[in-house]
Amino acid sequence: MKYIFETRMEVRDYECDIEGIVNNAQYVHYCEHTRHLFLKQCGLSFAEMHRKGVDAVVARMQLQYKVPLKPDDEIISRLNLTKEGIKYVFHQDIYRAGDETLCFRGKIELVCLVNGRLGISHDYDKAFEKFIQ
Repeated sequence: MKYIFETRMEVRDYECDIEGIVNNAQYVHYCEHTRHLFLKQCGLSFAEMHRKGVDAVVARMQLQYKVPLKPDDEIISRLNLTKEGIKYVFHQDIYRAGDETLCFRGKIELVCLVNGRLGISHDYDKAFEKFIQ
């Protein structure tokens, strides 16, 4: 897959469960943090968009857990973006940095609520236009 954005993070001890591996819910946090950093790179502020009455919300997630992450692992969180109708579809993969092992794959679909109603955001469309083929 061709990626348009990536960031690195480190697994922290408190993100792990009793089995000594990253808790499954934490991967969703990694993905969300990556999307927020991507928005900032695109010149969008999640908070400012909310003040304008535009909220991008998760509509659906498909998650695949491949190989568990452990404390002190460095991760590379990568994403690509497509658009299907009014949905922005983020294809997000998380790799263990040390050996580039794919640990997690997610397909996260977002829609925009404009003043509380499902709608189209011209700000998001404009910010993403160079990434969406």
